[in-house]
This record gives sequence, C-alpha cells and structure tokens, in this order.
Amino acid sequence: MSTLRVTAEELTVHEHPNADALELAQVGLYRAVVAKRAYRSGEFALYIPEQAVLPAGLIEELGLTGRLAGGGADRVKAVRLRGELSQGLVCRPAALAEVDLTQAAEEGTDFAGLLGITKWSPPVPTTMSGDVEAAPDLLPWVDIENLQRYPDVFEAGEPVVLTEKLHGTACLSTYVVEGGQVLVSSKGFGSRGLALAEDERNLYWRAVRGHGVPEVAARLAARLGATRVGIFAEVYGGGVQDLAYGTDVRTADAPPGYAVFDISAEIDGQVRWLDPADVLPDGELPLVPRLFEGPYDLDTVLEWASGRETVSGRGLHLREGVVIRPAAERYSPVVGGRAIAKAVSPAYLTRKGGTEYE
Repeated sequence: MSTLRVTAEELTVHEHPNADALELAQVGLYRAVVAKRAYRSGEFALYIPEQAVLPAGLIEELGLTGRLAGGGADRVKAVRLRGELSQGLVCRPAALAEVDLTQAAEEGTDFAGLLGITKWSPPVPTTMSGDVEAAPDLLPWVDIENLQRYPDVFEAGEPVVLTEKLHGTACLSTYVVEGGQVLVSSKGFGSRGLALAEDERNLYWRAVRGHGVPEVAARLAARLGATRVGIFAEVYGGGVQDLAYGTDVRTADAPPGYAVFDISAEIDGQVRWLDPADVLPDGELPLVPRLFEGPYDLDTVLEWASGRETVSGRGLHLREGVVIRPAAERYSPVVGGRAIAKAVSPAYLTRKGGTEYE
C-alpha cells in the first residue's frame, strides 16, 4: 500500500459524459466525480485518496453518510458513478476555510492529522499472523506510490521494466551471513521492525522454507560479497486473497505460491536494490512475470496494467496491475525515494468481493 497523504491540489475539471449534474475533477491522473460547477479548473481543493478512513463528523459534512466502503461505511474506495471511475474525494472541509490552499499545495502540507483521517489497515488472517520479535537486522520493504498520483516519476522515453503486480501478501525474508540467521516477516510487521517467530503453520514461513529461500539467499550473498540479503516476494493462492492464480495455499502437498519481485543486499555497509532477473540464475526462485521492457510511455503502462493475469499461464482472472521501475535503479525527487511506482487496473479496483489483506 502507498503512503497516505491528504493534500491540497490544483484541479482540472472535465465534463462527465453520462451525467448533466456531475463533472470530473482531475488530480494527477486520478479523476473524482464531483457536483457540477462545484469547482473550476485551476482552483485548489483537498484531495483525499483511496484507503483513507474518515471521521464521522467529516463524513456527515460531506454528505457521505452510508455511502463509503467498509463495515463502518467510513473508507474511501474507488467506485464507478454513472459509468465513470471515481478515485478519491475532492472537497473543501469547513475546518480549512481559513487556509490558503494554494500556498498549502506549494508547501505540500499534509492535512490528514488535522482532519482525523487515517489509513485503513486490512485485517490479518490467523495464518498470516503469529508471535513476533524485534528484528533490527531485517531489511525492510518500501511503500510503492501510485503512478496516477505521481505521474512525473518517470520521464518519457526512459528505459523501464514492467512486472505484473500480484494480489497476494508481501513476504519479507532476510538472510544474515553472520550466524546464518533467517528473518521472515510480513509487510505490516516488517514496517515496525518485527519478524515472525518460525512456525510451520505460518503462511510466510511455509513459503520461505517450501521454496528454499534461505539457501538461495546464502548463495547469492556469497556471490555478491554481501553481509545481508533481503528477498521480497508475493505469497499468493486461494486462502490468501480473492485472486488465486490457479493455486491454493490450504493444500498440504505443495508450498504456497511464491514470486520474487525485489532483492536488496548490504554490500560494504550500503544497502543496494537489485533486479531479481539480473542476480538470480534461472529457476532458483519463481519471479513475478516480466511483461514489458522498453521506453517509458504512459499509455503503454496503462494498457499493460489491465488485462488477464499471466502467473497461471491460463489467464484465469483479471490482472491487478503492474509495477514500473527504471532499467537502472535511481532516486526520484518526485517521491523522495526509489524511482518505482505501480499502476492498478480499474477492473481490479471495482471488482466485487475483493479482499485486501496485507
């Protein structure tokens, strides 16, 4: 999941093709359905992204009582309104009536705390939880921002790689050369510097042991001269999320589905990000499907983000989206970190019965 920021943004307003009383307010590449003539192009308003949880007072003020997602009807989720995809909320809350939104946009002010808006945390199934312990040597994963919120992360024509984004649960594993320690965690626990105690019933440990990840990491550390190696993968299958890719983690005769999407290594005291396809010999570990390599073009990325999954080889269901990264690892001043982003399929966002465990 990407970071939650509630910021003032300049709007570009478009006509709604299917509704006389509605318009589309664009922020980045996102479009939110708004009442007609509520905003004009060039004006500034607050943008509340998907996965934001709103307090009751703000929900009532915006006239959204009973209209948001989740058990408490308080979570912002992508929806289709009169045939148009609406992602996030555009508004001007009364609490910000005296705020200069133009200046706030220039300064990048985050209003989430002031408004009592929090980020939604998905529930954790018992197979993904367990006893945890402090793990200072765990190599962490990073949040990937959405390309539609930050469309300038990549430059036109820049060499990029698109890999399929899988709908599973992120598994973090770190191999520490000194002592041969193996640390395994989820994205949520890992962000707090915690690792899961080994348990043969735990989903992440089943995947790591079942696919021989520690042995692969040890060999990779030796080849790289690394003191630590982090292997980041998606664990997937029926019993994890609603998209199963033709496998089921509840069967005991095979390990859960597992696909590596990133690798980091500490070499000479510095942590470096590595492309799994460059450093892992063929067949050592399953990798996420590589869909496209070539010059960056927004339309090409959005086209690849939709369609059918390729993991099963049978196109069993829709694709979640794609992850975009430069062919050569670099820093991005746009997101203040790694130049990496995701683009998500509109069909995935609006599917029925979807699960979002982390």
